[in-house]
Amino acid sequence: MSTDIPDVSAGDAPSRAELAARIDELEDALAEATSEDETRKMSIIATKGTLDMAYPPLILASTAAAFDYEVTVFHTFWGLDILHEERSKNLKLSSVGNPSMPVPNVVGALPGMDRVTTKLMEKKIEDNDTATIEELIRTSLDMGVEFQACQMTIDLMDYDEDDFYDGVTTGVGAATALQDMADADIQLLV
Repeated sequence: MSTDIPDVSAGDAPSRAELAARIDELEDALAEATSEDETRKMSIIATKGTLDMAYPPLILASTAAAFDYEVTVFHTFWGLDILHEERSKNLKLSSVGNPSMPVPNVVGALPGMDRVTTKLMEKKIEDNDTATIEELIRTSLDMGVEFQACQMTIDLMDYDEDDFYDGVTTGVGAATALQDMADADIQLLV
């Protein structure tokens, strides 16, 4: 972009066409300099695989995708169970150590209480017509959410990559997850 200003006193004033072209050039340069990339990015790290901890990353991911965010959810350690087709259908709700659970820890520690609290939560989910984990995963995938499975955890837990939902990206390492978070507008650890 030239910043040469003609010396109009010497009689070399630009023509109207030259001025119009210069104005167009400056407006284009201004638009380019001030335009923002419209793509907003969200990166979520999911580390827990209980029923109550599966919903937050899935709800946030699908909602962000509905608002045109580019979303990735990196699942590591027990969070991989959310992406595992069979295990995701049997996620449990722990009644011990959850201060919001309406069961005292001493009662929650009794054998079978996790099964009871899980069944109660599943009934509440069904009664409220809340989407299941599987429905949220499939909807999110359809909306373009990228679910990533941590390769180190796949190896550590001896999972078979074929056991994950179709569309899940496997073979992703921590370095990729970190770069994704660095590039994102919103980063969440769930």
